[in-house]
Formats: sequence, C-alpha cells, structure tokens
Amino acid sequence: MVLAFKIGFLEISWVDLVDIGLVAVLLYQVYKLIRGSIAVKIFLGILALYLIYLIVRAAQMELLTTILGQFMGVGVLAMIILFQPEIRKFLLLIGRSTEINRDSILKGLAHWRTEHPEEFDVHELMEAIKTLKATRTGALIVFSRDIELKFYAETGDALDARVSKKLLLSIFNKNTPLHDGAIIIYKGRIKAARCVLPVSENDHLPSHFGLRHRSAMGMSEVTDTLVLAISEETGRLILARNGKYLRSLKLKQVEQRILEYLHNEEPKTWEEMPEESEPVEEIKAH
Repeated sequence: MVLAFKIGFLEISWVDLVDIGLVAVLLYQVYKLIRGSIAVKIFLGILALYLIYLIVRAAQMELLTTILGQFMGVGVLAMIILFQPEIRKFLLLIGRSTEINRDSILKGLAHWRTEHPEEFDVHELMEAIKTLKATRTGALIVFSRDIELKFYAETGDALDARVSKKLLLSIFNKNTPLHDGAIIIYKGRIKAARCVLPVSENDHLPSHFGLRHRSAMGMSEVTDTLVLAISEETGRLILARNGKYLRSLKLKQVEQRILEYLHNEEPKTWEEMPEESEPVEEIKAH
C-alpha cells in the first residue's frame, strides 16, 4: 500500500483518499435525491433516534437501551421501506448511466456501420405542436434517441406509426381514448401512445405545474430523453431534459432543440438562446 502522507500516528494511503472521495460522492448523490422532500425529515428523525440510543446506552439505562435497541435491530429494513421511492430513483439513475455507457461502447465498437435514426417530417410535428398550443390541447411527447423505452411503451398502447400532424392531433384530442398519457417517438416513429410516465417528486417545481409537466420532468430525470409537455389549461409549453426545463420558447426554438437532441448535437448545458421578445428561461430543478 502506497503511503500518501502521515498525520501524527495516522497513516493515510492513496487508497484511503480514493475511498473517502467515493464515499463523499455517494453521500452527495443521496443528499441530492432526498433534498427538498419529506425524506429529509424522516432521515433526521432516524438520526436523532440513533443518537438518543447511543446516549442511553452509554448512560447504562437498561430499559430504554433494550427498547431502542429493538428499533435499531430492524433499522435497515425500516429504512428500505421508508426510503423506497428514493432508493428506487437512485437505482434508476445508476441503471440509466449504465445503459448509456453500454450504448456508447457498442456504438464505438461498431462505428464503421453507424446507423442514423429514421428521419421524420419535423414540419408535420411542429405544425401539430402549433395547433395543440393554439387550441390549448394537452400533450405529452417523449423523444428517445438511443433507447427504445420498452418498459414505458408497454404501459400504453403500441402503435408503431409514422409521425404526422393528423395522427398527433387525433391522439391528443380530448375525446379520444389515447389522449390521456404520453406518446413515445423512437427512430422517427410513434412507438406507443397513452404511456404512463414517472412523476417528479421535486418540491421546487412551480406550483402551476400540472401532472403533464411534472411527468415530463420525472421522465427527464430518470431517462436520457427529451420531453415536450403542453398544458391543457394554459397552452404553456416546456421542454424537459436531464431534470431541467425550458419555457417561453418560440416554435422555431422548440424545433431547433428537438433537432439538436435527435442528431446528438445538443450542448452539454442548456444555455439561453437569443430571441426577439420573451426570454428563454433555463431552470435547474434543485
């Protein structure tokens, strides 16, 4: 073991530094998951209970030590039950990163036979979005570039249809059975409609965000997708990506963002785009 430095009698090796760094990263990720949610209060309550247990055990209070010890004995199981949503979200994030890395490796190995996603008429899509906004028709559209999203597609009805304005308007018409849910567009085709998406539990989202907008944020948090949501009440449109969202976009800017995502030309961070009238806002959900 290679020695890095020494503090008094304590010897610190490079392995210890790596170990501390990894633990710090893990704790930070856990903190980001539970920050702003009720899980923080539960965690603090468990921590306070454990500190009380240590104090009464040190004070040799046998009765309290026995009672609290029973709670500590099932502490791991209780934490799994109480923090089930946070644990599930953490595992989804790990799975998402693993799947993205796997796809990147496979693409690198088969670079000589790179496949381009099937093109679709973006003009048809934008005309449909324009009509949906003007008529205040609620819509939820998921664009997937690399992953088929079978798990989410199976929650709805399979279509495998070409993207067209008439079809999109028919799907999201409030009098049709397919309007309540999301559609998934993969490789230029609508794979499924009426799909159920995960809802974001972020407490810092605006209060006016309805279920569609929160679903768009939730999907963008756990998958590598671009999600477009249109409010049924106000016609407000947002684009969600990696737990961030853009609002007050003009249709041309929406089209540009969609094309950048589909062709893997999007910037690493969403920067504000110049425009003539209303500002483009980038909000990072904390």
